[in-house]
Amino acid sequence: MEERRYRSASGAPIALRRRQHSASCRELAVRCPRLQLRSLSAVTSAVWLAAYGLFVLSENSMVLSSAIFITLIGLIIYLHFVKIDQESLLVIGSLGIQVTSSYASGKESTTFIEMSQVKDVVINEAIHMDPGDPQGVSEVVPLFQSSKPRLDCLIEVYKSCQEILEQRKTAPQSSGGK
Repeated sequence: MEERRYRSASGAPIALRRRQHSASCRELAVRCPRLQLRSLSAVTSAVWLAAYGLFVLSENSMVLSSAIFITLIGLIIYLHFVKIDQESLLVIGSLGIQVTSSYASGKESTTFIEMSQVKDVVINEAIHMDPGDPQGVSEVVPLFQSSKPRLDCLIEVYKSCQEILEQRKTAPQSSGGK
């Protein structure tokens, strides 16, 4: 397994792990920065200080209880549905591409695309298709939406994917019957 350090579009440090399982199977994973205790503490303190200020003005203890409840529920929602720790791409030349997002809570979201449905892997900013073209792209699956790696990291991912796709194109196609 090989790991290289890069930066995201926002300048945050990210790591690209590249693991070669076989000649036609490669896994690429982008690890995002972990949740920082400092930022979590700052947000929690700000919410609770605002709630305490409202409590002092209104003398209603429900304000403090609500602030604690809202903070805890907000943190659970953030960790389970928003904060992604790792995004990975598993390219298996004979089968397809599996895209997985691992959330901070441990939840994983996986999408599998059969290789027969994959036309190519590209790096671009926008896709414009002619609606009258029947050979046009039916679906575009964006990768690394949370980590947003910079171009140097994306080029590494692109080259790895293209190596496997090229092997698939040059490999002799087996016929169904003899």
